[in-house]
Amino acid sequence: MAESLLIRGGRIIDPSRDIDKTASLLIKEGKIQWLGEYIPPDEDFAVLDADGLIVCPGFIDLHCHLRQPGQEEKETIATGTRAAARGGFTTVCCMPNTSPPLDNEDMLNYVRTIAAREGAVRVFPIGCITVGRQGEELADLNEMEMSGAVGYSDDGSPVSRPEIMRRALEYSRDFNRPIIEHCEDLSLTKGGQVNEGVVSLEMGLKGIPASAEEEIIKRDIELAKETGGHLHVAHVSTEGAVDRIRAGKEDGVHVTAEVTPHHLTLTEDEVIKHGTLAKVNPPLRTKRDTVALLRALNDSVIDIVATDHAPHTEADKDVEFTKAPFGISGLETALGSLTGLILNSELSLNNMIAALTMGPARVLGYEKLGTLETGAPADICIFDLHKEWTVDTAQFASKGKNTPLNGQKLKGRVMATIYTGIPVYIDESLRIRDRYEI
Repeated sequence: MAESLLIRGGRIIDPSRDIDKTASLLIKEGKIQWLGEYIPPDEDFAVLDADGLIVCPGFIDLHCHLRQPGQEEKETIATGTRAAARGGFTTVCCMPNTSPPLDNEDMLNYVRTIAAREGAVRVFPIGCITVGRQGEELADLNEMEMSGAVGYSDDGSPVSRPEIMRRALEYSRDFNRPIIEHCEDLSLTKGGQVNEGVVSLEMGLKGIPASAEEEIIKRDIELAKETGGHLHVAHVSTEGAVDRIRAGKEDGVHVTAEVTPHHLTLTEDEVIKHGTLAKVNPPLRTKRDTVALLRALNDSVIDIVATDHAPHTEADKDVEFTKAPFGISGLETALGSLTGLILNSELSLNNMIAALTMGPARVLGYEKLGTLETGAPADICIFDLHKEWTVDTAQFASKGKNTPLNGQKLKGRVMATIYTGIPVYIDESLRIRDRYEI
């Protein structure tokens, strides 16, 4: 195959440069060479015809779980990144709640080494805020910074002690890395299984109140205001949380936020239909909450969409509800879930792409990613907005088959994913042709 690749005739959307037009894109030596209508006649390049397809920067997932080391029965860096490629993602940020946790230089170097050897796409590790994710002692954030950490989180657990959170935010201010907080007041959620409300009462399960999320957000926004640090709120799920984030932004606080596809599109009713496959933390909430989250994404109060891909084995989920772990496998269904919102005119196509590309790149401070600018890495997602497909977890690249979407028809299908100029996923209906076949 030629060293260069021409993606010809797609609808190119790049929110970072305010581009939305039909054009062609040339990749050379792993970077974006040019974007436009003119095609050089004498270049030696292969061709991928993108007529009728959308061509955009590769998606960036700021929040996923690759499970390695220690939980390889659930996922590995190899399987998780292959799933990411099938979902249109060219960069994933892996959370540190592995076994052992990613709380020191050696652990981050391990992840980077495995990712370089076995990963299908780029992997950025996120380091722990506290030693062992125990919440008692601040980890050596500077050491992990030198080892490639792009942010810090105790995800799966909050930082309950405000003095430790304050010190982490001070570090964030000085080194320009986001502190990614799992906002949950554990004193309010102990034993909680689903959203506190009608469904929890109907199922006889202890509820998780909205206040448990909202009160920690309120505390952390105050700490971010005092320190000037960068607070990033993970997996926002409630209307009240949105209100607090909006108020913080209006007050000039450096706070960003993410929402998952499942919190945008599913409600607590899915728990009745799908049991443990819909058990996630924070829980699926009410229709009123999903409406508020969608409005916040459209208004840029919520900055990005992140999957919180949380793979588990079938045995993990096939137990009594209270014993099942939280989590939904989401990398391979993210686009299809979000496309439904676009087709229903609830979310604009450009806003969705921005929330999956430019937005997370800016949160991370990597503005050469999430763009099709000349000279940027050739990370590209090509998708068909209208292609209908049926979710079949047996076909997932991920080891995690745990999703309430199995068997459902979705529209919006990733057709190809290109990472640093190399096709890492391509739908069987597409092919890359030699130049002479044009």
